[in-house]
Amino acid sequence: MTHIIPLPYRPPYDWPAILAYLGGRAIPGVEVVTADAYARTVYLGGRPGTISVMRGGDDALVATVDHPDPATLPDVLARLRPMFDCDADPALIAAALSRHPDLAPLVAERPGLRVPGAWDGFEIAVRAILGQQVSVNAATRLAGRLVSAFGEAMAPDDAGTGLTHLFPTPDRLLDADVAATLGMPGARGRAIGALAAEAHAKPDLFARGRGLDPAVAALRAMSGIGEWTAQYIALRALREPDALPASDLALLRSLDTGAGRPTPAQLLARAEAWRPWRAYAAVHLWTSDAARIAAALPVPKPAAKRRPPRPVSG
Repeated sequence: MTHIIPLPYRPPYDWPAILAYLGGRAIPGVEVVTADAYARTVYLGGRPGTISVMRGGDDALVATVDHPDPATLPDVLARLRPMFDCDADPALIAAALSRHPDLAPLVAERPGLRVPGAWDGFEIAVRAILGQQVSVNAATRLAGRLVSAFGEAMAPDDAGTGLTHLFPTPDRLLDADVAATLGMPGARGRAIGALAAEAHAKPDLFARGRGLDPAVAALRAMSGIGEWTAQYIALRALREPDALPASDLALLRSLDTGAGRPTPAQLLARAEAWRPWRAYAAVHLWTSDAARIAAALPVPKPAAKRRPPRPVSG
Protein backbone atom coordinates (compact mmCIF):
# COMPACT_ATOMS: atom_id res chain seq x y z
CA MET A 1 0.00 0.00 0.00
CA THR A 2 1.44 3.36 -1.03
CA HIS A 3 0.96 6.61 0.87
CA ILE A 4 2.12 10.16 0.08
CA ILE A 5 3.19 12.41 2.97
CA PRO A 6 4.12 16.10 2.53
CA LEU A 7 7.01 17.41 4.64
CA PRO A 8 6.68 21.23 4.75
CA TYR A 9 9.71 23.33 5.68
CA ARG A 10 10.79 26.97 5.94
CA PRO A 11 12.70 27.93 2.80
CA PRO A 12 15.41 28.15 1.70
CA TYR A 13 16.30 24.45 1.69
CA ASP A 14 19.52 23.18 0.13
CA TRP A 15 18.16 19.88 -1.18
CA PRO A 16 21.19 19.07 -3.40
CA ALA A 17 23.51 19.41 -0.40
CA ILE A 18 21.58 17.04 1.84
CA LEU A 19 21.28 14.52 -1.01
CA ALA A 20 25.03 14.75 -1.62
CA TYR A 21 25.77 14.15 2.07
CA LEU A 22 23.41 11.18 2.37
CA GLY A 23 24.48 9.83 -1.01
CA GLY A 24 28.12 9.79 -0.01
CA ARG A 25 27.22 7.68 3.01
CA ALA A 26 24.38 5.53 1.64
CA ILE A 27 24.55 2.01 3.07
CA PRO A 28 24.54 -0.50 0.18
CA GLY A 29 21.34 -2.55 0.15
CA VAL A 30 19.59 -0.28 2.68
CA GLU A 31 19.76 3.15 1.02
CA VAL A 32 19.76 4.39 -2.57
CA VAL A 33 20.35 8.04 -3.46
CA THR A 34 19.81 9.38 -6.96
CA ALA A 35 20.15 12.88 -8.42
CA ASP A 36 16.76 13.90 -7.04
CA ALA A 37 15.62 11.38 -4.41
CA TYR A 38 16.56 9.42 -1.29
CA ALA A 39 15.13 5.92 -0.76
CA ARG A 40 15.60 3.28 1.91
CA THR A 41 14.22 0.14 3.53
CA VAL A 42 12.32 0.40 6.81
CA TYR A 43 10.95 -1.98 9.43
CA LEU A 44 7.83 -0.70 11.18
CA GLY A 45 5.05 -2.44 13.07
CA GLY A 46 6.79 -5.77 12.63
CA ARG A 47 6.73 -5.52 8.82
CA PRO A 48 9.21 -4.31 6.19
CA GLY A 49 8.62 -1.54 3.68
CA THR A 50 10.33 1.24 1.77
CA ILE A 51 10.22 5.01 1.69
CA SER A 52 11.49 7.58 -0.76
CA VAL A 53 11.80 11.34 -0.34
CA MET A 54 12.11 13.97 -3.02
CA ARG A 55 11.55 17.68 -3.40
CA GLY A 56 7.89 18.57 -3.84
CA GLY A 57 8.06 22.32 -4.44
CA ASP A 58 9.52 25.49 -2.97
CA ASP A 59 8.38 24.81 0.60
CA ALA A 60 7.99 21.05 1.02
CA LEU A 61 9.52 17.66 0.49
CA VAL A 62 7.31 14.72 -0.43
CA ALA A 63 7.67 11.22 1.02
CA THR A 64 6.30 8.12 -0.69
CA VAL A 65 5.75 5.33 1.81
CA ASP A 66 5.27 1.76 0.61
CA HIS A 67 4.16 -0.18 3.69
CA PRO A 68 1.19 -2.50 4.29
CA ASP A 69 0.13 -0.90 7.60
CA PRO A 70 -1.21 2.71 7.47
CA ALA A 71 -1.03 2.84 11.27
CA THR A 72 2.74 3.31 10.94
CA LEU A 73 2.41 6.65 9.11
CA PRO A 74 2.62 8.84 12.25
CA ASP A 75 5.89 7.07 13.14
CA VAL A 76 7.19 7.64 9.61
CA LEU A 77 6.39 11.36 9.85
CA ALA A 78 7.99 11.61 13.29
CA ARG A 79 11.20 10.11 11.89
CA LEU A 80 11.36 11.89 8.55
CA ARG A 81 10.89 15.46 9.75
CA PRO A 82 13.99 15.43 11.99
CA MET A 83 15.90 13.25 9.53
CA PHE A 84 15.56 15.96 6.89
CA ASP A 85 15.68 18.82 9.41
CA CYS A 86 12.30 20.16 8.29
CA ASP A 87 11.68 22.14 11.48
CA ALA A 88 14.83 24.29 11.28
CA ASP A 89 14.57 28.07 10.97
CA PRO A 90 17.27 28.81 8.37
CA ALA A 91 16.96 32.58 8.70
CA LEU A 92 17.57 32.45 12.46
CA ILE A 93 20.53 30.10 12.10
CA ALA A 94 22.07 32.02 9.20
CA ALA A 95 21.80 35.32 11.07
CA ALA A 96 23.65 33.84 14.07
CA LEU A 97 26.43 32.11 12.11
CA SER A 98 26.95 35.00 9.68
CA ARG A 99 28.43 37.08 12.48
CA HIS A 100 31.60 34.97 12.43
CA PRO A 101 34.31 35.36 9.76
CA ASP A 102 34.96 31.62 9.50
CA LEU A 103 31.35 30.98 8.54
CA ALA A 104 29.91 34.13 6.96
CA PRO A 105 30.98 33.37 3.36
CA LEU A 106 29.85 29.73 3.69
CA VAL A 107 26.41 30.75 4.97
CA ALA A 108 26.06 33.32 2.20
CA GLU A 109 26.83 30.63 -0.37
CA ARG A 110 24.45 28.03 1.12
CA PRO A 111 21.82 29.75 3.30
CA GLY A 112 19.48 26.74 3.29
CA LEU A 113 21.96 24.11 4.48
CA ARG A 114 20.46 21.59 6.91
CA VAL A 115 21.91 19.07 9.34
CA PRO A 116 21.32 15.59 7.87
CA GLY A 117 19.67 13.37 10.42
CA ALA A 118 19.12 9.62 10.66
CA TRP A 119 16.20 7.25 10.25
CA ASP A 120 17.28 5.14 13.22
CA GLY A 121 19.56 5.91 16.15
CA PHE A 122 20.97 2.41 16.46
CA GLU A 123 21.80 2.32 12.76
CA ILE A 124 23.70 5.61 12.84
CA ALA A 125 25.51 4.61 16.06
CA VAL A 126 26.72 1.38 14.45
CA ARG A 127 27.76 3.37 11.40
CA ALA A 128 29.69 5.80 13.62
CA ILE A 129 31.61 2.94 15.25
CA LEU A 130 32.41 1.48 11.83
CA GLY A 131 33.70 4.91 10.83
CA GLN A 132 36.21 5.23 13.65
CA GLN A 133 39.70 5.88 12.24
CA VAL A 134 38.67 5.08 8.65
CA SER A 135 37.47 7.09 5.66
CA VAL A 136 33.83 7.69 4.80
CA ASN A 137 34.15 5.33 1.83
CA ALA A 138 35.68 2.59 3.97
CA ALA A 139 32.94 2.95 6.59
CA THR A 140 30.29 2.73 3.89
CA ARG A 141 31.78 -0.47 2.52
CA LEU A 142 31.93 -1.99 6.00
CA ALA A 143 28.29 -1.04 6.61
CA GLY A 144 27.30 -2.73 3.36
CA ARG A 145 29.11 -5.92 4.35
CA LEU A 146 27.47 -5.84 7.79
CA VAL A 147 24.05 -5.54 6.19
CA SER A 148 24.76 -8.34 3.71
CA ALA A 149 25.90 -10.65 6.52
CA PHE A 150 23.33 -9.88 9.22
CA GLY A 151 20.46 -7.90 7.69
CA GLU A 152 17.14 -9.47 6.75
CA ALA A 153 16.63 -9.75 2.99
CA MET A 154 13.78 -7.86 1.33
CA ALA A 155 11.30 -9.35 -1.12
CA PRO A 156 12.57 -9.76 -4.69
CA ASP A 157 10.36 -6.90 -5.93
CA ASP A 158 12.20 -4.42 -3.71
CA ALA A 159 15.59 -5.96 -4.48
CA GLY A 160 15.22 -4.80 -8.08
CA THR A 161 15.46 -1.19 -6.90
CA GLY A 162 18.75 -1.81 -5.08
CA LEU A 163 16.94 -1.94 -1.73
CA THR A 164 17.83 -5.51 -0.85
CA HIS A 165 18.08 -5.67 2.95
CA LEU A 166 16.91 -4.20 6.22
CA PHE A 167 19.58 -2.84 8.52
CA PRO A 168 20.24 -5.45 11.24
CA THR A 169 18.35 -4.95 14.47
CA PRO A 170 20.10 -5.01 17.86
CA ASP A 171 18.80 -8.58 18.35
CA ARG A 172 20.57 -9.75 15.20
CA LEU A 173 23.90 -8.31 16.35
CA LEU A 174 23.78 -9.39 20.01
CA ASP A 175 25.84 -12.54 19.53
CA ALA A 176 27.30 -11.80 16.09
CA ASP A 177 31.06 -11.95 15.58
CA VAL A 178 31.15 -8.67 13.69
CA ALA A 179 34.91 -8.23 13.82
CA ALA A 180 35.64 -11.62 12.29
CA THR A 181 32.95 -11.25 9.65
CA LEU A 182 34.10 -7.81 8.54
CA GLY A 183 37.82 -8.29 9.12
CA MET A 184 38.05 -5.31 11.45
CA PRO A 185 39.68 -4.72 14.87
CA GLY A 186 38.22 -6.85 17.65
CA ALA A 187 37.68 -3.84 19.92
CA ARG A 188 35.42 -2.24 17.33
CA GLY A 189 33.44 -5.44 16.90
CA ARG A 190 33.01 -5.74 20.66
CA ALA A 191 31.83 -2.12 20.80
CA ILE A 192 29.08 -2.92 18.29
CA GLY A 193 28.10 -5.96 20.36
CA ALA A 194 27.96 -3.86 23.53
CA LEU A 195 25.90 -1.23 21.72
CA ALA A 196 23.48 -3.92 20.51
CA ALA A 197 23.07 -5.23 24.05
CA GLU A 198 22.45 -1.72 25.40
CA ALA A 199 19.92 -0.92 22.67
CA HIS A 200 18.16 -4.26 23.24
CA ALA A 201 17.87 -3.57 26.97
CA LYS A 202 16.89 0.11 26.55
CA PRO A 203 14.54 0.72 23.60
CA ASP A 204 14.64 4.48 24.34
CA LEU A 205 18.44 4.62 24.22
CA PHE A 206 18.39 7.11 21.36
CA ALA A 207 15.42 9.17 22.52
CA ARG A 208 15.86 12.88 21.88
CA GLY A 209 15.45 15.78 24.29
CA ARG A 210 17.95 15.00 27.07
CA GLY A 211 20.29 17.85 26.18
CA LEU A 212 23.74 17.66 24.64
CA ASP A 213 25.94 17.15 27.71
CA PRO A 214 23.83 14.40 29.36
CA ALA A 215 23.40 12.64 26.01
CA VAL A 216 27.13 12.68 25.26
CA ALA A 217 27.96 11.53 28.78
CA ALA A 218 25.55 8.58 28.50
CA LEU A 219 26.98 7.56 25.15
CA ARG A 220 30.58 7.86 26.34
CA ALA A 221 29.79 5.56 29.24
CA MET A 222 29.34 2.73 26.72
CA SER A 223 32.28 0.58 25.67
CA GLY A 224 34.07 1.75 22.52
CA ILE A 225 32.34 5.13 22.23
CA GLY A 226 34.59 8.15 22.62
CA GLU A 227 33.99 11.87 22.25
CA TRP A 228 33.97 11.97 18.43
CA THR A 229 31.53 9.07 18.15
CA ALA A 230 29.25 10.44 20.86
CA GLN A 231 29.15 13.91 19.33
CA TYR A 232 28.48 12.49 15.86
CA ILE A 233 25.58 10.40 17.18
CA ALA A 234 24.25 13.45 19.05
CA LEU A 235 24.47 15.54 15.89
CA ARG A 236 22.76 13.11 13.51
CA ALA A 237 20.54 10.84 15.62
CA LEU A 238 19.70 12.90 18.70
CA ARG A 239 19.33 16.14 16.70
CA GLU A 240 21.35 18.24 19.13
CA PRO A 241 21.94 21.55 17.28
CA ASP A 242 25.07 22.34 19.29
CA ALA A 243 26.81 18.98 18.83
CA LEU A 244 30.36 19.26 17.49
CA PRO A 245 32.77 16.35 16.83
CA ALA A 246 35.79 18.63 17.27
CA SER A 247 38.43 16.01 16.46
CA ASP A 248 36.89 15.31 13.05
CA LEU A 249 39.63 15.46 10.41
CA ALA A 250 37.47 17.17 7.77
CA LEU A 251 36.46 19.92 10.21
CA LEU A 252 40.06 20.59 11.15
CA ARG A 253 41.15 20.48 7.50
CA SER A 254 38.42 22.91 6.47
CA LEU A 255 39.79 25.59 8.82
CA ASP A 256 43.34 25.35 7.46
CA THR A 257 43.89 28.62 5.57
CA GLY A 258 47.55 27.91 4.92
CA ALA A 259 48.97 28.24 8.41
CA GLY A 260 48.15 24.67 9.43
CA ARG A 261 45.15 22.92 10.88
CA PRO A 262 43.88 23.88 14.33
CA THR A 263 43.97 21.30 17.08
CA PRO A 264 40.66 19.95 18.40
CA ALA A 265 41.13 22.13 21.49
CA GLN A 266 41.68 25.20 19.32
CA LEU A 267 38.60 24.34 17.27
CA LEU A 268 36.51 24.02 20.43
CA ALA A 269 37.75 27.41 21.64
CA ARG A 270 36.93 29.04 18.29
CA ALA A 271 33.54 27.33 18.18
CA GLU A 272 32.38 28.84 21.47
CA ALA A 273 31.22 31.81 19.39
CA TRP A 274 29.09 29.50 17.21
CA ARG A 275 26.85 28.30 20.04
CA PRO A 276 24.07 27.16 20.07
CA TRP A 277 24.37 26.21 16.37
CA ARG A 278 27.69 24.36 16.24
CA ALA A 279 26.14 21.39 14.40
CA TYR A 280 25.10 23.70 11.57
CA ALA A 281 28.57 25.24 11.54
CA ALA A 282 30.02 21.73 11.26
CA VAL A 283 27.83 20.93 8.25
CA HIS A 284 28.87 24.18 6.55
CA LEU A 285 32.53 23.30 7.11
CA TRP A 286 32.05 19.70 5.93
CA THR A 287 30.29 20.90 2.79
CA SER A 288 33.00 23.47 2.10
CA ASP A 289 35.73 20.87 2.58
CA ALA A 290 34.01 18.42 0.23
CA ALA A 291 33.61 21.13 -2.42
CA ARG A 292 37.26 22.10 -2.13
CA ILE A 293 38.40 18.49 -2.53
CA ALA A 294 36.10 17.99 -5.53
CA ALA A 295 37.41 21.17 -7.18
CA ALA A 296 41.01 19.96 -6.80
CA LEU A 297 40.37 16.66 -8.56
CA PRO A 298 41.74 16.44 -12.11
CA VAL A 299 39.17 16.86 -14.84
CA PRO A 300 38.94 13.59 -16.81
CA LYS A 301 39.89 13.92 -20.44
CA PRO A 302 37.17 13.14 -22.95
CA ALA A 303 37.52 9.75 -24.52
CA ALA A 304 39.12 9.81 -27.95
CA LYS A 305 36.74 9.18 -30.79
CA ARG A 306 37.17 5.77 -32.29
CA ARG A 307 37.27 5.43 -36.01
CA PRO A 308 34.76 3.01 -37.43
CA PRO A 309 36.37 -0.27 -38.51
CA ARG A 310 37.17 -0.64 -42.17
CA PRO A 311 35.01 -3.16 -43.97
CA VAL A 312 36.70 -6.44 -44.61
CA SER A 313 36.85 -7.23 -48.30
CA GLY A 314 35.47 -10.56 -49.41
